[in-house]
Order: sequence, then structure tokens, then C-alpha cells
Amino acid sequence: MAAAARTALLTPPAGPDAEPTETQIDIRNVGKVYGAGSDHPVIALDGVTLSIRRGEFVSLLGPSGCGKSTLLNIIAGFQSASSGQLLQNGRPIVKPDPSRTVVFQDYALFGWMTVQQNVEFGLKAKGLPKARRAEIARGLIDTVRLTGFEDKFPHQISGGMKQRAAIARALAPDPDILLMDEPFGALDAQTRVLLQEEIARISSETKKTVVFVTHGIDEAVFLADRVVVMSPRPGRVREEVLVPLPRPRTAEMRSDPWFVSTVNALWETLKPEWQKGE
Repeated sequence: MAAAARTALLTPPAGPDAEPTETQIDIRNVGKVYGAGSDHPVIALDGVTLSIRRGEFVSLLGPSGCGKSTLLNIIAGFQSASSGQLLQNGRPIVKPDPSRTVVFQDYALFGWMTVQQNVEFGLKAKGLPKARRAEIARGLIDTVRLTGFEDKFPHQISGGMKQRAAIARALAPDPDILLMDEPFGALDAQTRVLLQEEIARISSETKKTVVFVTHGIDEAVFLADRVVVMSPRPGRVREEVLVPLPRPRTAEMRSDPWFVSTVNALWETLKPEWQKGE
């Protein structure tokens, strides 16, 4: 990417709407090696350093195999780093925690439970009374625009509706951090665009910290306050792009000149690597 273009992409938002600077997730020189000590170790991450502010929406962008999902799993506490340190509010992340919830690509809903029961699941685990669980779940089902489908089972609703239910379930325990691993990857193009707009709305309303893994450039730029571009394996932070578009994000912003030029510039930068790797 030309120096002038890179400078334009990295121009931060300014003024009273700029995000606060409190660091919530602090990733310090994190590395991950699979098969360490074997004849063929795989270095998935190498020296990843990144700070994520409270309430910030960060997209991790890169080709398949660059370590995006590995990094997300380490943040979630599902995996441990081979080196470096990862902190949440100054404390090491060593295991899964209710303060961090995850939305997966394959929905991960319980097929034997209704939408309402799926959303209530985490609340039941926290010991909330039945009436309170139902009240919170109904509110979140309304937030994700599934009112009227509370008593449907996953096999009775569309893929887009399943993902809305999965988002509601992830929000139900009121986590500090929402982790999303290519949540729209299995959906058709039209549904994907609609859900991008929904998660943009929901994230603006809830003010949650969101870490969103994607290999879609337009998706990353449309949703994020900051796009973290990762290199092919071993995954490193290649560059960061601050997104000055106001919130809430709307469909019209996809035609904004800054949006169009940024997506095109990122595509030109990433295309050679993606052509080699995919």
C-alpha cells in the first residue's frame, strides 16, 4: 500500500466522540506453536502485541490460516499461549470466563431447546430465578428481532435467525467482551449483509467490547472501530486501520468515499497473499 494511502487509512477519529483509552484486553508478544517439540511444529502466532479498549469493536482480518481464530480462542481462554502474556483488566486470562462469551460460525445452539430456552441457558447456569431469566431473554430476543419465534426450535428457523439467537444467548449473561468467530461465514450474501447491520446496531446499543474474526474486508471495515490486519502464518499484526465512520453504522456508509477507498486499498494489499494461500 502506498505511503499516502496508508496515512489516510490510519487517520484516527477525532473530537468528543472519540473512544476512551481504557485498555480492557492487553495482548503482549503472544505466540502459539502447535506440536512444539515435534519434528514438524506449526507456528500459528508469532509476537502478537495488541491493546483493545473498553467498548471498542475490533475486527481481526486476514486469510485462512493466519491465526485469527487461534488468537480469539486464546482470548476466550479455550487455548493457552505458548509464549507472551494476555491480560483482561490487568489480570491474566487462563481459562474461559462468563465475562467473555463467544459466537461461533456454526451457531452452536442446543437443538432440543427452543429459542427462548437457548437464550436463557447461561442465565440458568448463573442461578437467576425463572421469572427474571424469562424477562431478560424476552428483551434480548426483541433486541435481535426474533420476537414471535421464542418457542421455535433451531431446526424450525433459518440460518440467519439461528445466528440472531446465538447472539442473544451470548449477550444474555451480560458479558464485558463478546468474541465472534466468523459468525456470518455460513450464511448467504444477502443475510450476511443484513446481519452485519444488525450486529452494528446491537454493538452500538450495548456498548460491549467486541473482537470479530473475519476474512471479509468490507465486513471488517463496516463493523469495526479498528481493523487489525494479520499476516499469513505465522500470524503477526501487519497493520491497523482506524475507522472514523460514525455510529450507528448504516447501509449508506458502504458508499462513503472513505469506506470504498479503504476497502479497495486493503484488497490490493492483501490480494497477492490470498491468491497464493487460497
